[in-house]
Amino acid sequence: MRTCSLLLVAAAAAVFAIAAADTEILGGWGVIPDIEHAAHVQDIGAWAVAEHVKRANDGLRFGRVVRGEEQVVAGVNYRLGIVAVNLAGQNATYDAVVYEQIWTNTRRLISFDRAK
Repeated sequence: MRTCSLLLVAAAAAVFAIAAADTEILGGWGVIPDIEHAAHVQDIGAWAVAEHVKRANDGLRFGRVVRGEEQVVAGVNYRLGIVAVNLAGQNATYDAVVYEQIWTNTRRLISFDRAK
């Protein structure tokens, strides 16, 4: 009986491990699909640029979010690649991290740096 139970547990663990290989790790970062058409993510990118401009007063203008990842925590962390236009009209890509908690209507710009 004990051997049968151990075999059943081992088989269940193997099935779970195979199924988990195709999914994202809970709490890990996952790629945001179809970023160009993800209206909420584009809105977060525009907000991130506006928030950066409030702090740096450098006149950047939002272009679009070109890549992104999200991490579900007590809210959602977003790592975004954002194309923005400077005062000279030149495009540059910036890396931004934004924390958002919808139920408290909270957004926080964690970082905003020129992409390397």
